[in-house]
Amino acid sequence: MSGQVDELPRATRGGPGTGIAVAVAVGLGALALDPVFAARTWLLPVTMVVAAVGLGGVALRALLDRLVDSAADDSPWWSGPARLAVPLGQVALVLVVLTIVFTPERAWAGVLPTLGSLADLAGLLGDGTAEIQEQATPALPLTGLVALTTVFVALIALAVDLLAVPARQPALGGLGLLVLYCVPVSTVIGEVALISFAAPAAGFAVLLWADQRARLVGDARGGSGSPMGTGTLPALRTGVVALVAGLLVPAFVPMLAEGSLAAGLGGAGTGNGVGTSLDPVAEMAGQLTLPEPIDLLQVDASVADPGYLRSVSLDEYSGDVGWRMSNLDGQESIATDGPLAPLPDPRSSRAVTARVTVLQHDDRFLPLLDSPLSVQVLGSEDEDWRFDPAARTVFGRDVTTGGLAYRFTAQQPQPSTAELTAAPLVPGDPLVERYTALPELDPTVTALADQLTDPAQSPYERVRAVLGLFTDPANGFAYSLSTSQGTTGDDLADFLRLKRGYCEQYAGAMAVLVRAAGVPARVVLGYTPGQVGEDGDRVVTTDDAHAWVEAWFAGIGWIPFDPTPIAADRAVELPWAPRTDGVDDAPDPATPDAGAPLPAAPSAELDRDDQYVPPLAPQAAPQQQLTPWLLGAAGSLVVLALAAVPFAVRRSQRAARLADGRPGALWDELLATTADLGTELPDTSTARQLALELAQRLAATDPAAVPAVRTLALAQERSVYGPPAARPGPDPTLTQALTTVRRALLRSSSRGQRVRAAVWPASTLATAARWAAARAPRRPRPA
Repeated sequence: MSGQVDELPRATRGGPGTGIAVAVAVGLGALALDPVFAARTWLLPVTMVVAAVGLGGVALRALLDRLVDSAADDSPWWSGPARLAVPLGQVALVLVVLTIVFTPERAWAGVLPTLGSLADLAGLLGDGTAEIQEQATPALPLTGLVALTTVFVALIALAVDLLAVPARQPALGGLGLLVLYCVPVSTVIGEVALISFAAPAAGFAVLLWADQRARLVGDARGGSGSPMGTGTLPALRTGVVALVAGLLVPAFVPMLAEGSLAAGLGGAGTGNGVGTSLDPVAEMAGQLTLPEPIDLLQVDASVADPGYLRSVSLDEYSGDVGWRMSNLDGQESIATDGPLAPLPDPRSSRAVTARVTVLQHDDRFLPLLDSPLSVQVLGSEDEDWRFDPAARTVFGRDVTTGGLAYRFTAQQPQPSTAELTAAPLVPGDPLVERYTALPELDPTVTALADQLTDPAQSPYERVRAVLGLFTDPANGFAYSLSTSQGTTGDDLADFLRLKRGYCEQYAGAMAVLVRAAGVPARVVLGYTPGQVGEDGDRVVTTDDAHAWVEAWFAGIGWIPFDPTPIAADRAVELPWAPRTDGVDDAPDPATPDAGAPLPAAPSAELDRDDQYVPPLAPQAAPQQQLTPWLLGAAGSLVVLALAAVPFAVRRSQRAARLADGRPGALWDELLATTADLGTELPDTSTARQLALELAQRLAATDPAAVPAVRTLALAQERSVYGPPAARPGPDPTLTQALTTVRRALLRSSSRGQRVRAAVWPASTLATAARWAAARAPRRPRPA
């Protein structure tokens, strides 16, 4: 049999087409993970490892084939063991990619893994394991979690590649894509996004194409002796499994109550839905809509006006998703020596110290004042808390803020307007390029940015011009949690047109316009400093959840600007960004008249972030619907009915041949049985030659079947070559001989072969394929 394998065409033993198809299929299947993450920073490393596995396998197998072809022997003894070098080489390429992306510091030339870089990678994967237990979907793409996801997809790619190329079963690789599809199904709250099903389905179609391509090449080279051989049956089997899973699984998705990765993967999450969500945007939305405030933090600061408490910064904007946090790259503990985030120029700043006692706050992000220099967490190891200098965010590993107290010192910027006006915009600065990046915007947004600002203005003048759009009462912007439905399909364009929204929309819109004007900007989520209690400490509640904008000025740093109409007792005084909005006592209507103009200035009721306003349209509690169940059940029945067609046709065909009883019909039934069981026989041999090979195979397991095979072959020869008058008709002896041979073939086959022969008979499927090919339209050949 080894000789037969070596004689197979290259496409069936590892040609480049199949390897490339594997890379494309797994890359598409990995897109199923898109709803699991809050940002797409995971996509690049995953794509790199998929390419390393797929394209690396193609290159390594091509090299191995060339070495085998150049060897003196037709089949050198080392060719078999040498094929193990291909998967080992693919694993090595994956390690190189992981090293380049995640742990280049201690790698050789930043590329080749060393013991130190591998140890760093192991620690990073350990962090990712902990982050799975802590995160909720959509999860933040923290470095450890991204590394773990990359390794997970790499293992899937390796498994699919091994099935598709050396094992020559591309269709079975669809099971790997099904595993990728199950990740969002088991972790995402609510219905699964279309991409999670469509992308793996497209990848599976690529694998089926590769499978069929390999079979067609094999048929063209070796004839049709086993026409729909072992490759097509797994393709059809896996296709049915994928279709049934795609129809049934979505029907169960609404029943998944948890969105945490831990709940989906068998762990235990840490969130309770109020202040614990690791999606900062979802957390803020939940806090703003609470009917009763919850005390979160007690702050004892060294100054009377401590300013904003920052939790996280959102630095990536996409038109369809909005503002999201990119990957947190901080690996240093807050216990590190030296200041965490010193200002470029400390002269225009003030030092602030504070002690924070956590009341009911429970999150992985530590609220701090701007530019923290040192942080000490009481009741927890400092090594459990990491600092990301780019985002200026402190986040926990395996811990949350629940029940803690912490102290910190900060260096708050206090620039003058003259210093800000003089701050230049440095061309080519990587920071400028990163924080001015934008997707294609709605034309009305771009036109508004051009109308408000001028390239001749300084960066500070441009920021002030954009800020004035939202804070000048004459422009008609109003604060409300009940927003009108837009009509353009672009949330940003709708907000700028309707001029009604809450702090996230104000901050998000200003940051986009500032970036469109060429100035680095990002959105920050956190809290206003709260209200002073009887003991002199400030109490921060869920009512104080807030969003604002930070703009970057060279030589000064990140400076906050707040575009949201906010009540005077909650506003943070920013001397470089004075407000011009007015305050009166006009109430905010719960259901505004669509035709009435919005108030020119926000009211005392309207401009408070803690004012709970019912939504315009009450949302009913989600209920289980019977429709998905019925559609899934009906679709499954249809698929199962279609799957039973080959079985029914084969039973009918066998009964008709046995009823016929003539040698030709019985010989056809014998050949169909061998095809169903996967018994390979030469397709160009005579009946006597086929009987001889079949008898040799059965002699060891069932000697009594050998005379029956000879009887059938001789009868077939007389039927084909004998004179018409001498050709035998139906003979019960021949029918009994066929029964004897068929039973011997079944006994010599494995249980899996027998089940496959009964459920998915290859002979029937091959007949159907030839029938379809014969009737397929063809282009006429040119004369």
